Amino acid sequence: MIVLDASVLIGQLDGRDPHHTRARALLEASGAEPLGASAISLAETLVAPARAGRLEEAEAALERIGVGELDLGDDAPARLAKLRAETGLKLPDCCVLATAQQHAGAVASFDKDLAAAAEELGLKSHG
Repeated sequence: MIVLDASVLIGQLDGRDPHHTRARALLEASGAEPLGASAISLAETLVAPARAGRLEEAEAALERIGVGELDLGDDAPARLAKLRAETGLKLPDCCVLATAQQHAGAVASFDKDLAAAAEELGLKSHG
């Protein structure tokens, strides 16, 4: 399982994004590995398409590449609070980490701080 950060998803969906080429390459290299993201990461990804009146198109694109919504688990509030306190990352980044922990997944992100925190927690990272 590869847990995708919004930076990867936004890069994939937006051909003008500076991470577009890297996002495409990362997703192509994932092969048959399942892809997923937390509801928070998906919401972050869909903000710009929603503003542009292209929400349904973006949702369809995420479905085509096989990105599923992953839950954070029943103990998410406490786990997220602990991750936020320990890493100093913003809550959306902590959602990526918590989702990867919950699903024994690797983290895919172009955010260096998030990738470093993932590795410190013993999670594999891509990006």
